Amino acid sequence: MITKQMKGTVLQYGGLLTALALLILVFSLRTDSFFQISTAKLIANQIPELTLLAVGMTLVLVIGQIDLSVGSVMALAGAVLGVLMAKHDWSLGPAILASLATAATCGWATGAISIWFRIPSFIVSLGMLQIARGATRRLLESKTLTIGSDVAVISEPLAGIGLSPAFLIAIVAVFAVQFLISSTVFGRYCVAIGTNAEAVRMSGIRTTPYAIAVFVISGLLCGLAGLAPTSLMEAADPGMGNGIELSAIAACVIGGTSLMGGRGNAISTFLGVLVIAVLQTGLSRMSVEDANKQIITGVVIIIAVLIDTVRRNWEKSEA
Repeated sequence: MITKQMKGTVLQYGGLLTALALLILVFSLRTDSFFQISTAKLIANQIPELTLLAVGMTLVLVIGQIDLSVGSVMALAGAVLGVLMAKHDWSLGPAILASLATAATCGWATGAISIWFRIPSFIVSLGMLQIARGATRRLLESKTLTIGSDVAVISEPLAGIGLSPAFLIAIVAVFAVQFLISSTVFGRYCVAIGTNAEAVRMSGIRTTPYAIAVFVISGLLCGLAGLAPTSLMEAADPGMGNGIELSAIAACVIGGTSLMGGRGNAISTFLGVLVIAVLQTGLSRMSVEDANKQIITGVVIIIAVLIDTVRRNWEKSEA
């Protein structure tokens, strides 16, 4: 017997998987050699940073907040890694820990200021976006800083499977965040805070530590995200991550995460990342101009939101 929960799961994942299958079919018919393992590996190794940022953004959206600084914090983490390794001769491990600590601190500051002083996170994270980007340029003196091959191990595909450690880390993060949301008390409180924070407070639960912890986790994931492009380029770039926060939000929306809080799913967000990545790769293979790629991507996002709205209305009518 098919339960309502099973119906919801089929609708949630089935729609996204169907959209992915249709995109792959279209691009396979319109381009040569798209439907191949090598293309799948290429896409997988291109999406670690967007995946990590998007799953962190999913958590933030679940509690009814937003973080627009993730791209800049990611760039700052890359800059810290680069400066410590290239200018101060730090080894890779300690430099990674320092860059993660920097990104987590940025997340903590955004969350603490927003929650403690009841300032919309949209505004606070906009300020953090400027601070982190400015600090990145200051550290790098607005120039790309070459690190060298010591950092390349993070993005080099592993022998035998062809997938990079960065992608595997991103996949672990997806399932860890999904477990956090769906199977822990912390996750249930986050969903409740996003649904009705006042009701949670009235029930005797302090919401502030949970909300700030979510921003810290998002910051930490920004730090991990900064490792992938830094490793791939073997350099820290002051322009890294420009505009990627919009792609992260788009992946969440495509995956069905509510911008109003109270609902989010890391696995669906990852499928949203795949939809964007397959779309971008397919359009590039078709030599579509960047301007047209942006228009098509925007149309796909709007269609995804419309489909999700219809699905939610259908679920309410069935309840």
